Amino acid sequence: MDGGDEGSSLSASRTTVDLTGDKAAVVDLTGKVHQLPCCIKYDGPASVSHYFKPKITGVEVDGLRVEEAYFRGRNLHGTTITLPQDCSGFILGKKTPVEETKTTNSECWETNATFKNVTVWNHDEMPSKEDAFVRAFHWFAVANTLHRTVTAEDLESTCID
Repeated sequence: MDGGDEGSSLSASRTTVDLTGDKAAVVDLTGKVHQLPCCIKYDGPASVSHYFKPKITGVEVDGLRVEEAYFRGRNLHGTTITLPQDCSGFILGKKTPVEETKTTNSECWETNATFKNVTVWNHDEMPSKEDAFVRAFHWFAVANTLHRTVTAEDLESTCID
């Protein structure tokens, strides 16, 4: 099958992501996004804030303010990481298709919420700058440097005579 037949079951799919969103409908979840060291096999409503209550400990490790919480009886230690100034966090949800796109093989996603920080939790150790999640944020600076336009002054300042 060459894929050119009209009756072919193979069709191109298209995915779109709308990050603009309706500003009034988009929720700001800054201070409420958590990365937990577990897998939760449930997708539905839950009264998480009733049971999950992080507290500031007053302890600082590697310059990171440590928080403490319990999840299903396990003691967790975490720290809140602020996203870099030129970055934003988005929580996406599937957009309800409009009539003309229902027949095409496309997926549309829209912004349901935004956030400016995320709290990262460990259950066996205190948070540190060596945590993989925390270290991943260093790549933002590397990516910005790699993609920055090189100017004539940059070339002159690195020139070795």
